[in-house]
Amino acid sequence: MSTTERGTTSGRQLAHPSVEEIRLETVLHALADPVRLRIARELADGHADMACIAFDLPVSKSTTTHHFKVLREAGVIRQHYEGTSRMSRLREADLEARFPGLLPAVLEAARRSACSPAPSA
Repeated sequence: MSTTERGTTSGRQLAHPSVEEIRLETVLHALADPVRLRIARELADGHADMACIAFDLPVSKSTTTHHFKVLREAGVIRQHYEGTSRMSRLREADLEARFPGLLPAVLEAARRSACSPAPSA
């Protein structure tokens, strides 16, 4: 059963899995998508709380909403409302407690991959 977190300025609630409910295969599935991995990287690169609209993603608004939902339900991010904005934060401590070293390894691999030239055919 998922826990919920109350928004800071509204009564809207978002469901988040507890630390014990976070599953490895769900986290890996969430981070396997390039758009979701990009969101996680941007949050990890010094943006503690970011509004969903602050991300410049190459997908539609509805698809962006879906990607954030997958990350939230997997336990990768925590979201809350500030006014009408949905703010997102990477659950680094929770993921570290559940799967030590996983998130830093995945994010570092993604950074290296982004810096590498594409292989020629």
